[in-house]
Amino acid sequence: MSLERRILLWMCVLVAVNQLGFGAMVPSLALYAQSFGVPASAIGMAVAAYGLARCLSALPAGQISDWVGRRPSLAIGGLVSAAGNLWCALATSYPEFIIARFVAGFGAGLVLTTGQVVLADISTPEIRGRMIAIYQGTFIFSVGIGPFPGGLLAEHFGLAAPFVFTGLGSFLATVVAWFAVRETREMARAPSASGAPSLSFVAQIRTLTRHVGYVLVSLISLMNAVVRTGGLFAIIPILATARLGLSVTAIGFGLMLGSVAGLFASYPAGWLADKFGRKAVIVPVTVISGLSMVLFCFAPSYSWFVAACIVWGIAIAAGGAAPAAYAADSAPPGMNAAAMSTFRMTGDIGYVVGPLALGFIADLYGPVIALLSGAAGLVLIGAAFGIFAPESHRQRKD
Repeated sequence: MSLERRILLWMCVLVAVNQLGFGAMVPSLALYAQSFGVPASAIGMAVAAYGLARCLSALPAGQISDWVGRRPSLAIGGLVSAAGNLWCALATSYPEFIIARFVAGFGAGLVLTTGQVVLADISTPEIRGRMIAIYQGTFIFSVGIGPFPGGLLAEHFGLAAPFVFTGLGSFLATVVAWFAVRETREMARAPSASGAPSLSFVAQIRTLTRHVGYVLVSLISLMNAVVRTGGLFAIIPILATARLGLSVTAIGFGLMLGSVAGLFASYPAGWLADKFGRKAVIVPVTVISGLSMVLFCFAPSYSWFVAACIVWGIAIAAGGAAPAAYAADSAPPGMNAAAMSTFRMTGDIGYVVGPLALGFIADLYGPVIALLSGAAGLVLIGAAFGIFAPESHRQRKD
């Protein structure tokens, strides 16, 4: 096995362990926040605090991974995330819970941003879509399967139990990062005629923001996060409980089925992105992701809820690799850390905006209008990308 594939393998193990715990919190997060006696907009704050921390950690993660290396950055992030999640389980008040969520999110941001930098380091444009698809497929599958054991834990051991599970998973991911993942920083330091490595980190970011396609694909990442965290994490569990009478276990099982379906779509989507170009995948799956929210809004039964989970799972898995590959394609030599950390930061802004904005809309106009608003925004930015973004890679025909 080549060095790059060994690194990819251990990165998949790391992200699987880390994100299994994250997914375990999905069915019970809104309900746990609600147990402190707060309204829907405040429930969104529990998700937004996590997203704000991830957003604020993205650029420091890129700088740390350039200064001290990718492996230490991954390990530090895992330790911080473990501490924050265990603190969430022990919180005695809502403000304390929000602070703990912020700490957990900051650690997660270090891990996830550095992970994408590592993938950019070890991949080339010809196989980047498939390599990122394997990693993203593992990521999405782990997040998606996590709600089922998380729902069981919450139902049998209390709403705080998934946070303990997540904290232990984050600590195990730290062990994997430190002892199994090889350092990749030197792989990114290819010589460049443009002198890119000599630019400051801020100057590198300014260079990237002049690329129209890079800006638009980052906005797609942002809107995906808005819909995921504002809709799937904060509104859909409460909507499904109120309208369909579903338990957290039933909600978790539906999300798990969607994740399993998405697992099978992930690698073919990466292959398509390598073969026919990134846009051939990004545009349709972004539109389908938005339309899946419509299914959640009007699901009349548990079967329809499961169908919405499956459509969402396939769309989000199929669209996981191509945007990240497009962002990595856009990075000049030596700018992997700047490109991937900025891309990640833009997406994480959605973790802040989404729960607050959709929670506020839900308070004023109801959860259905909130979900439809997020879906419309996602479809519109997908259409803008299709019209204005240049193709970043298309495999040459023999």
